[in-house]
Amino acid sequence: MPWVTSGDVDICWESHGNGEPVLLISGVSGGTWSWEEQLEAWSSRFRLIVFDHMGAGRSSMPDRPYRIEEMADHAAAVLDSAGEKRAHVVGLSMGGMVAQELSLNHAYRVVSLVLGCTHCGGRNRVPPDPEVIRLFVDNQGLTPEEIVDKNLAILVTPEFLQSGEDVLTRYRERQLRAPIQPSYALRRQLEAIRSFDSCDRIGAIAVPTLILTGDRDTLVPPENGRLLASRISGAVEKSFSSSGHLIYLESAQQFQETVMRFIQNHSSTLAK
Repeated sequence: MPWVTSGDVDICWESHGNGEPVLLISGVSGGTWSWEEQLEAWSSRFRLIVFDHMGAGRSSMPDRPYRIEEMADHAAAVLDSAGEKRAHVVGLSMGGMVAQELSLNHAYRVVSLVLGCTHCGGRNRVPPDPEVIRLFVDNQGLTPEEIVDKNLAILVTPEFLQSGEDVLTRYRERQLRAPIQPSYALRRQLEAIRSFDSCDRIGAIAVPTLILTGDRDTLVPPENGRLLASRISGAVEKSFSSSGHLIYLESAQQFQETVMRFIQNHSSTLAK
């Protein structure tokens, strides 16, 4: 697997499939493994580029302040290492924040933009219930299996959690195979989210933008998607009904078809 160095951080990345490049940016604690369902669905049509965030997976985990802008620099460095000048960009949750900064600070690199279950930070964001955050970050004394199950109860709807869908089993297996994230690295990523604020700047995003929300997302309430749509010119918003935060899991087929169609509609704008 390839690596790229950006500042004092080594970022691990992978490439799957062939076609127009699509950079997939995962959420907090996430990395290359987060996208296995999408790699299977999309790699026959696109070149999919995925990477482990600083503080997760096989990338460096320095114990110092992290910033979302820095993570966007890492994403740009991954594109450089992959030999791609420009790409379609899909970012979910924290990855959506990274994608916003990539679109603002490395604007030429982004052909089209998909922001899923994310917010623009600052005082304008609509926060979750404090108890949701407390449960999400409190892993003390829990086994990896218990952490995964505890988080799933937050990230998807109770109905989906009780459905017994095979996709839930595969998700659990992926999470348990992933390298264990030290508690300090999770804290550093969460601090980066808390300090993030693009709300007064995202009006400068000038690429076609699709904003996706889950109408029952308790971690990033869907009102945040409507705020993003109101501040990014021409942005299109789509809500997935009866879906929690993990829209790519709970509404997998609809999510995959929606994103693929959006990228294909804007594929002619990618200049090599």
